Amino acid sequence: CAVCDKAVYAMEKLEADGKIYHKNCFRCSVCNKAVSLGGFAALAGALYCKPHFKQLFKSKGNYDEGFGREQHKTKWIQRD
Repeated sequence: CAVCDKAVYAMEKLEADGKIYHKNCFRCSVCNKAVSLGGFAALAGALYCKPHFKQLFKSKGNYDEGFGREQHKTKWIQRD
């Protein structure tokens, strides 16, 4: 399982974004609510329910800064 690193058996298996999860581990990393395959977003290895994913984007205007990382525009090099 991509969350708990334990073995996943067929009856409890979910696959999303090329990773395997236990059904019980497939939860939003913010609110810990279970998310469905059609109602989640994944970024930087973390799972989010759609409302929390949108909230992180709205709070900063971009996903990188919303997740505490430096904005890409600060890394741009200005050339004359």
